[in-house]
Amino acid sequence: MEYELQPIGWVESPLVDRAAAPKQGNEGSPDAWLVFDARFSEGLRGLEVGDHVLVLTWLDRARRDVLLVHPRGRPANPMQGVFNSRSPDRPNPIGLHRVQILAMKANRILVRDLEALDRTPIVDVKPVLDRRLER
Repeated sequence: MEYELQPIGWVESPLVDRAAAPKQGNEGSPDAWLVFDARFSEGLRGLEVGDHVLVLTWLDRARRDVLLVHPRGRPANPMQGVFNSRSPDRPNPIGLHRVQILAMKANRILVRDLEALDRTPIVDVKPVLDRRLER
């Protein structure tokens, strides 16, 4: 059985080299823009500066044949199953990123703590529920 995903946008980031990118967003990643196809602009309604959201991306430059990894890419770490890691290389390379919204402009959202590379497709955005429940 196959499933079809259609990107709703893409990442604009100064990060272009996977080897030089941080492993996690809170490890020194630069601010980046989430750019949404205009068809999906209404779906951004209700998001606000300061909100934390989960961004799901399709890690289009990942290997899909990897099942074992050394965590954090360090050979000194014992091999683990890929499902016990945050490795981008995996059978379905879906990235999960918790980010904070810094600014919004039309169909563009500036975020912090996103380690995704430039032009990475965005699959979905979801609110972090603990933040929403406080309002």
